[in-house]
Amino acid sequence: MNAGGPPDRPLLDITRALVPGHPNWPGDVPLTLEVSARIADGSSVNVGAIRSSLHAGTHVDAPWHYDDAGARLGGVDLDRLVGEAVVLDVSAGEGLVGVRDLIGAIGELEEPQALPPRVLLHTGEPDAWGAVFPRDFRALDPDAVGWLAARGVRLVGTDAPSVDPLTSKDLPAHLAFAAQDLTIVEGLALARVAPGRYELLCLPLSLPEADAAPARALLRTL
Repeated sequence: MNAGGPPDRPLLDITRALVPGHPNWPGDVPLTLEVSARIADGSSVNVGAIRSSLHAGTHVDAPWHYDDAGARLGGVDLDRLVGEAVVLDVSAGEGLVGVRDLIGAIGELEEPQALPPRVLLHTGEPDAWGAVFPRDFRALDPDAVGWLAARGVRLVGTDAPSVDPLTSKDLPAHLAFAAQDLTIVEGLALARVAPGRYELLCLPLSLPEADAAPARALLRTL
């Protein structure tokens, strides 16, 4: 998982690889990668093309995704996506990730009142989904979103494909994020990351008018 960097502060890549066949949210535009020009066919260069939902793999949600009056991706504060973060392991529980799960995961890591502004949740998802989109994953309890916001958290990331369950139509967790003005990162790859504090570097593609964008997410040890 070392993506380079100084040997005393290695980079950990927590981005899901977008490979052909990567599953997307049911009903979304599927990911396709194709070669539109080949040197082998007489072109001077190899050129590829991509078509996909903006919510494929590791991605940053803009508020406009779940709030028609919310900001589009260009309005997301990039400072929220870079800086100190804590990785919490909540994979031992079942159902929605609630306040009790968070308190248990924090445990001896640190005091709840001293959380950094960015919290990343390992809910138990593998780093690769293969060809089958996960249907039974741990989404977030809206009360947990409020609990984190009350402690100064401004960004929550999860290895799950969404902060709400697959079948949810009213999206209570997303709406809690909107009400608390928290930023959402979904689809992280955290299965091989030890709980603890890191520096997060998570920058989405610059698509100012979009509702979301794929991101390259990295952790750097402190």
